[in-house]
Amino acid sequence: MFLSTLAFSLANVLVKQVSHIPAMEVVFFRCVVASLFCFAGLYRAGADWKGSHRGLLIARGVFGTTALYFFFVTIQNIPLASAMTIQYLSPIFTSVIAIVLLSEKVKAIQWSFYALAFGGVLLIEQFDPRISLFYLSIGILSAFCSGVAYNLVRRMREQEHPLTVVLHFQLVGVIAGGVSLFFNWTTPNGLDWLWLFLIGVLSQLGQIFLTNALQRERAAGVAIINYSGLVYAIFFSVFVFGESIFPITLLGMLLVVSGVLLSLIYSKRENRRLAELDVTQA
Repeated sequence: MFLSTLAFSLANVLVKQVSHIPAMEVVFFRCVVASLFCFAGLYRAGADWKGSHRGLLIARGVFGTTALYFFFVTIQNIPLASAMTIQYLSPIFTSVIAIVLLSEKVKAIQWSFYALAFGGVLLIEQFDPRISLFYLSIGILSAFCSGVAYNLVRRMREQEHPLTVVLHFQLVGVIAGGVSLFFNWTTPNGLDWLWLFLIGVLSQLGQIFLTNALQRERAAGVAIINYSGLVYAIFFSVFVFGESIFPITLLGMLLVVSGVLLSLIYSKRENRRLAELDVTQA
């Protein structure tokens, strides 16, 4: 899981490194490289790349691509650590959206955890002049779209091959990004080509490490380690891009991570309690 968060963090660093290239163009190159990996994996697994739930697969791709595009926009325009912190709101949206899509319930105490996390985001925006309300809104919209995408993935759990689901996300990114090239194209120069290729490779490696972690360990433990990515983000933000981190911003980041983690831990404990209750009643 640490390798996964490191790979994703390095990919984010490279996205910021090519800030002069339109975000949708970066999405295009990222998804082209990742699609090749997915096709190779599906061929080795002997799985059908087209899938059987076309509507859900396309919807997952649309929301996933939209989330990725907005996330890249925030990375390119606000401090790296702040952009990643806002993206960490996605588990909250996942839980809230699950109320509608999956008929799941959210306890009152969890809403207080959500409020704590959003309070942290507002604290970051309020005291960091480099973060405008526009880019804050873009970041929150990215987290929301990620939440929708995650719920669509859960709807297809055990019904589609995982790589089939990931592939449709990449294919939508290739198509949407390809269309955008006709309207907004910046020719990469020199090392830009290498950075764009590595963004796709590192993102795919991060996904592979994440999948392996989820298969070997409980989801709650994996989710907690995932937030170590913020440490990487702060390090790269300060030492690679020279972005200062205000003390009040660090406090806001702490509130966001605390709110989300408290919600995740509570949810896992509640699920375990209900499972034990079912066993007792049986």
